[in-house]
Amino acid sequence: MAKKNYSELTTQELTAKGREMRQELFNLRLQQATARLEKPHRIREIRREIARCETSLTTVRQKAVATSKA
Repeated sequence: MAKKNYSELTTQELTAKGREMRQELFNLRLQQATARLEKPHRIREIRREIARCETSLTTVRQKAVATSKA
C-alpha cells in the first residue's frame, strides 16, 4: 500500500481520517477475536497509517502554536 500524503490535509480532515481508521482497526480486531479475519496484515497497516496521521496532526498543531506565538 502506498503511503498517503497527510501533509496537505487540514486539522479537521486529519481528525476525521484518524477516527475512521480507528473504527476500522476496532472492526478488524473484533473480526480477529471471532476468528473471521481474512487479512491479518491489514491490522498492522492500519496501525501504521494511524501513526502517520497522528504525526501529521501533531506537526500541524505545532505549526499553529508557533505562528500564534510569533
